[in-house]
Amino acid sequence: MALTNRPRTVQGYGTAAGTGTLAALILVGVCGSPWYVGWAEDHTDPNSAGGWYLRLLAWPAWRLDSADSAHGVLATDLRAILVLVFAAALLYLLPAGQVARVPGSASQFFSGWAAYALAGAAATLVAALLTSDGSLLAAFETTGTGAGYGFFAGWIIGLASLGGRA
Repeated sequence: MALTNRPRTVQGYGTAAGTGTLAALILVGVCGSPWYVGWAEDHTDPNSAGGWYLRLLAWPAWRLDSADSAHGVLATDLRAILVLVFAAALLYLLPAGQVARVPGSASQFFSGWAAYALAGAAATLVAALLTSDGSLLAAFETTGTGAGYGFFAGWIIGLASLGGRA
């Protein structure tokens, strides 16, 4: 094999979709935890950019127990679960053909970012339709929040997807 034809990835590295999924799991697991959510609410200023961003990262909050017995634990955690499921699915589906043609490029970053933005929006829409008694309009309005979360937190997933194998 000629020196110029070496593959740009090393076998020990994971796939772009796998590392992005792991990053999404860590992001939702840590920033959505009750401990982080409580800390963000108590110790950040919602009127500053940094405080707003730290509170935004807590958006897919999950709980260990449910104070609302009408909906139960699954209903309160559905949004966080769906973000992870949709992120994993979209990370595997979106970049495969594009990244395979241009290995190691910024397309992995943008594919990971876009996948997480779509996952946030889709998870919010599905969770709102499944758990609320509200109207379709209310579900559409809350979808904007999920898309905003995915857009502003998706760059983290995009960075994690960089350098992985297609």
